[in-house]
Amino acid sequence: MLENLEEGFERRDVYDKETIELLSESYRNIIIASKEDPEREGLIDSPIRAAKAFQYLIHGYSLKPHEILKSALYAEDSKQIVVVKDIEIYSLCEHHLLPFFGKAHVGYIPNGKICGLSKIPRVVDAFARRLQLQERLTAQIKDCIQEVLSPMGVAVVIEAQHLCMSMRGIQKQNSVTTTSEFSGAFLKNFNTRQEFMHLIGTKLH
Repeated sequence: MLENLEEGFERRDVYDKETIELLSESYRNIIIASKEDPEREGLIDSPIRAAKAFQYLIHGYSLKPHEILKSALYAEDSKQIVVVKDIEIYSLCEHHLLPFFGKAHVGYIPNGKICGLSKIPRVVDAFARRLQLQERLTAQIKDCIQEVLSPMGVAVVIEAQHLCMSMRGIQKQNSVTTTSEFSGAFLKNFNTRQEFMHLIGTKLH
């Protein structure tokens, strides 16, 4: 799989040779099944390129979201909502292996500790870069933050467009799917939940 540095979280395009060979052969067969010539100039290198691209798209399996959060924890007495919104997500729907993409909005209420703000988008990406369902992705992000930080509550909202809806099937190009997950104070307190929804809907920049 793609090599990942847990400390710096740098992108390093280092591919697993055996996996690339397997994927490449599969993509070549797809080209043949499409009634195309895999040996023509425009397609001859497509299987290896597609294999590397696919391996990158699912490199979240090699990441450890809980460890990402644990790498930057700090003691802090703040009890106010921390929100990181408009986090870009790119994922693959596990039903059709087609992309879905959009924005994730994440909030939590500290309970004695906080995490480095950059770690939240890293966690979102680690779960998104897998074969996914939007509903599951939303819950996984919430559960990870709840388990590592033990905050007073976690809120996650994801808005995404699914190419399996816009490119095939119902073909509704402008439809957006919204999913949400709440825990703790966000689940129990309507006003707290409304404050979070207001914050992610307000344009402050």
